[in-house]
Amino acid sequence: MKSISTLLVLALVPFLGIKAQKPLFVFEDSLQFGNSRFPAISVTIPEVDYNKTLKAWIKDLETGTRSKVITENRDMSIFGARIKNLSPNPVNVFSRLMNLDTILQLTVSYELKKDQYIEVSTGEAELNRAKNYLKDFAKNQYIDLAKSQADAEERKLRDLQRELSSLETQNTRFNRSIQTNNNLIAREKENIIIQNNELNSVSVAMTEHNNELINIEAEAAQKEKMDLVKELENRKKKALKSIESSEKKINKATNAINKATREMPRNERIQNSIKDQIAQQEAVYQKFADKLKTIRSY
Repeated sequence: MKSISTLLVLALVPFLGIKAQKPLFVFEDSLQFGNSRFPAISVTIPEVDYNKTLKAWIKDLETGTRSKVITENRDMSIFGARIKNLSPNPVNVFSRLMNLDTILQLTVSYELKKDQYIEVSTGEAELNRAKNYLKDFAKNQYIDLAKSQADAEERKLRDLQRELSSLETQNTRFNRSIQTNNNLIAREKENIIIQNNELNSVSVAMTEHNNELINIEAEAAQKEKMDLVKELENRKKKALKSIESSEKKINKATNAINKATREMPRNERIQNSIKDQIAQQEAVYQKFADKLKTIRSY
């Protein structure tokens, strides 16, 4: 018997790979850019892919302007970027995206006009807009990640549910097959009884007519009697053929019943296993759905 601790570990196995959501941190910072250091804002983005986030950041900066991001080593700059949520006027943006193991850190300096950067001294309103802009960008990246994780777990859940539905349908077919074949066996057994009665009747009649045929001398009467015997022989062959057909159908139906009877317990065992997996996967999916919901509330 497994100990309670062992059972607890087994129950937790599906959740070991789940990373809970982490907070986003936005803070005032500075950015060393070439030989200069600028006032800046940093935001941390947990879990997300570096290259995907870098691509999204460059696309965000280039949206709405013909200017292109210039990249040198890890440093990015764009002149005349149009960021409506930040300023009605074009701004110069200097930024760097760093991979810090489990999180990315995006550090950004906004130059409103020559040598005038967004910082506390330029006003709380502009600083807060810049912080919110970076937070929204980071939040959207984190949401995309969490949504892809939740969607992947939901697909696993749907696959298991479809597998269970297929097994239930198969089990229904087994039951229907057993019922249908039992009815067929009953009908064919009844037919065998009828055909055996026919055989008995024909055999008695053939014996009588054959005995009578011995004593008939007239050729016409003999022919008539022989035709009657031939007709009885045909009826006998037909009855035997019908019995043989029924026996084959009974054998086939019996095999189908035996097969279905063997398969049903196996099907039910697999169903129970899939149901357990569904229960576990529902819990896993719910964890990721809750994670996505929490990130959306940031």
